[in-house]
Amino acid sequence: MRNMLRPEARSIPMAVPYAGGILSGQGVLVGAFFGVAAMDAEQNATVECETRGEFELAKDPTQAMTAGARVFWDNTNRRLTTTATGNFQVGIVTVAALAADTTVRVMLARVPAAGA
Repeated sequence: MRNMLRPEARSIPMAVPYAGGILSGQGVLVGAFFGVAAMDAEQNATVECETRGEFELAKDPTQAMTAGARVFWDNTNRRLTTTATGNFQVGIVTVAALAADTTVRVMLARVPAAGA
């Protein structure tokens, strides 16, 4: 097919929206796209971001997270949270994390709302 542009695409180029830029391995939210930066990049630079896979990402240090829990991206604090309101769903926790933990393992996945 001539119209297939990126077969098996797992990453997309995204313009870094954050003042101060982004470090490799940090989450990036641009519109409805969420990914994990493949390299360091300055604000407004384009960086390849992985949109699928399992990653260890920063989490809200006040929340414990259970395996299988839905997690959301808190774009203000640039970390994962279990709070849905005002945040963007990005995946599912693969390994439970204590409240005191600073990171959590998550499988990136857009999943339907509960009951759907």
